[in-house]
Amino acid sequence: MPAHADGFATRAVHAGSRPDKANGATTTPIYASAGFAYETAAELEDVFCGRTPGHIYSRISNPTVAAYEERLAAIENGRGAIATGSGMAAIATVIMALTRAGDRIVSNAGLFGGTRRLFSSLMSRYNLDVVYIDLDEMGSLEAAINDRTRFVYLEAIGNPKLDVPDIPAAAAQSHARGIPLVVDSTLTTPFLLDAAALDVDLVLHSATKFISGHGNCIGGALIDTGRFDWGTIADPDMQHAVSKAGREPAFLYTARQLVVQSLGNLASPFDAYLQSQGIETLALRMERHCSNALSLARTLEAHSAVAAVNYPGLASSPWHETAKRLYRGYYGALLTVRLGSRERAFEFIDALRLPKQIANLGDCKTLVIHPESTIYHDHSAEAREAAGAYDDMVRVSVGIETEADLVADFLQALNRLSR
Repeated sequence: MPAHADGFATRAVHAGSRPDKANGATTTPIYASAGFAYETAAELEDVFCGRTPGHIYSRISNPTVAAYEERLAAIENGRGAIATGSGMAAIATVIMALTRAGDRIVSNAGLFGGTRRLFSSLMSRYNLDVVYIDLDEMGSLEAAINDRTRFVYLEAIGNPKLDVPDIPAAAAQSHARGIPLVVDSTLTTPFLLDAAALDVDLVLHSATKFISGHGNCIGGALIDTGRFDWGTIADPDMQHAVSKAGREPAFLYTARQLVVQSLGNLASPFDAYLQSQGIETLALRMERHCSNALSLARTLEAHSAVAAVNYPGLASSPWHETAKRLYRGYYGALLTVRLGSRERAFEFIDALRLPKQIANLGDCKTLVIHPESTIYHDHSAEAREAAGAYDDMVRVSVGIETEADLVADFLQALNRLSR
């Protein structure tokens, strides 16, 4: 595993930089080229056969994307990264690289609606067995793992349940059975969650969210932290990758060659450029996101019009101590507020002035949504309950606006409800 000696913010600014010796540009440019030319047939043959590094076709790799992937790996202290066209593409890539029909995935029950929908479709179409467990009861994880289990999948902070699993405990149980732990770190980002230090094997992001930070592009990422010995996986494709690339890069080789190259779900150069720029300010933005969220959560919890507030930074959260232990004293930028009825939730959303009502999160702007009627509108009552998507609940993705302005806006909306 690479040793990244510099601090997080330094890596975020400098890793993956490609100095432009010809013109002196300090930013890796957007290489908007479908293919890449070579001087001789022998040179192109060497690149195709892997004897010489190089880019062939932007469905497979691209210099802008490669620089972004290097930056992703650096901020995660990882072995390597793959940038995908969306967060869902990153999840699908891991599934396709590690499973076959009849295999099992063990996951926490309170999943983001899109991920739950993906798992459900795979169960019905491709005969994958997905078992949902309550990770507040760690014994349920050990009981769910069998000899067909190929990985354990967690969200570092649930969306919108905001539950926080004990990641080191889950890693220990997974590794005791010889299977990797995969964690979606979208809500924590590498600024809160040091995945490698907590024994996570693969970490995923919807880079659309905080990685980008500006709500202007779609992207995903998967990073191999370097903790898992892929030579122990008996699957023929993984063993082929071990023979071709070695034990350490075998997963990344399999994911890129077997899935990304074939399906064409690599990130575009333009989106990779935007997300790489977003990483440079990630530390600053996350500090502001988290401080604003904590202030707003405390304000909402104290208001008489509010039935309940869920935020890991509040002492009232059942996951407060776990989040405090794992995430360096930060608690993320997502919170939920319950207002007693669906009608009051809608009224509250409509009364807000600053937030945008959008099916996204992680933007510099504060965003709100009513998950039960939108993201989870076609889910079963059981799935909505497991995810914490209640009919009176509003999800808030807290932005980086001036704290006093945000608090004042939410208070005026709540005061309207109190009349």
